[in-house]
Amino acid sequence: MTITVEPITAAQRIRGMEMPWNRVLSNTASPGGAARALDPWHPQEFFAECVETIPETGDMMTFVFRRLDGAPLAFRSGQYLNIDFPVYGPDNETVSRSYSISSAPTAPWTFDITVKRDPDGLVSPWIHNNVRPGTVVDMLGPVGAFHLPDEDRRARYLLLAAGAGITPLMSMIRTLHSLPGHADIVVLYHGAVPGGFAFSQELEYLAATDSRISVYYSLGDRSRWGTWEGMAGRLTPAMIEEVAADANGRQVYACGPEGYLNAAAWMLRQVGVDDSSINMEFFSGDRQTELEYQEEVAFATELAQGNEATTEAHDEGIVDGMPTEAIDIVAPVEEFYDETTTFDTVGEGEFLMTFTRTGKNVRIHPDEKVLDAAKAAGVRIPMNCQEGMCGSCKVVKLQGDVQMNHQGGIRSREIDAGKFLPCCSMPLSDLKIEA
Repeated sequence: MTITVEPITAAQRIRGMEMPWNRVLSNTASPGGAARALDPWHPQEFFAECVETIPETGDMMTFVFRRLDGAPLAFRSGQYLNIDFPVYGPDNETVSRSYSISSAPTAPWTFDITVKRDPDGLVSPWIHNNVRPGTVVDMLGPVGAFHLPDEDRRARYLLLAAGAGITPLMSMIRTLHSLPGHADIVVLYHGAVPGGFAFSQELEYLAATDSRISVYYSLGDRSRWGTWEGMAGRLTPAMIEEVAADANGRQVYACGPEGYLNAAAWMLRQVGVDDSSINMEFFSGDRQTELEYQEEVAFATELAQGNEATTEAHDEGIVDGMPTEAIDIVAPVEEFYDETTTFDTVGEGEFLMTFTRTGKNVRIHPDEKVLDAAKAAGVRIPMNCQEGMCGSCKVVKLQGDVQMNHQGGIRSREIDAGKFLPCCSMPLSDLKIEA
């Protein structure tokens, strides 16, 4: 009797998910140049040229870039780039914005950012109107701690997106689709109008051709759209359980407005997801109206009433539609000092930090990081990696000296202009900080 043995596929050999650079970097026999090209850990400053623009639904546009030095862009799915644009802000300085990379790192010779136009914004209209093939901009990256792991033997994910928050998640979806191995990806994407779901055609194709990917859409208010056949309503614990009954066994990645993520964090706890499995990043447009902000806060507060564990989402500090930081899933910080607090003296060996915007004065020890002392005093500073890599916490130092041990998250010209990263800086004198 002849027994026919079917060949084992690559997907069957790999139990979960592993990024392609993992083995190259761990293999001592690999060429050093290849390892350096693939290594996504450290941000670099480089110039990039736009090579294509792709209109998307929802008033969004994808811009495809390549590095001018010809090198690939090594990054992790979910990370973003800090980009300088020749647009002048209130201080008559060119502005920098952060945008998620929406393409997959498995095809690194070109890379995409996807920008939603805010008609009243400062930068996004300029990008839509002026960035064309041949446009060159200065970039710093990749940065951000919101990304897929390099290796995951289980590879079970729940991806939650609201509006333009789909952008970093799209990079994750494309990456997981391109990799062999067992994986289980559930996507729940909230939008405002039926035709406003960016990447919907591609998502539907991926869900139809890759059995590992399931995609669900939900409108905030279906009553306005009689022909809509998808899910409807804001995110609820019941909706999460409907699309992923085993949510408490998945890693969750969520991106969207602050109110959406505050509510999502509470709901995920209700269905048993541990905080260690929740990864979040929020965005805002060029501006956010006071009414929109109040509605988001009211919605999150309503959902969290009676719940002892609430979420704190720090001011994003980076605007124009894309990411800023991973949200801390922690209880609100107690404000130890109010705006009228002043110190005539500080203890022996201590320094005094003055925050000009909040009017707070804070004592700090020489071996204490500026960001830690600011957080303890209730001074809210944007943050992400807290290791000097992403640049999210960048602020202006008006007076004083610090010892800063950063990992590439700040440009030399920014340091010369008085900016620093409080997450990796310790005081050498009294400080006056614009925060």
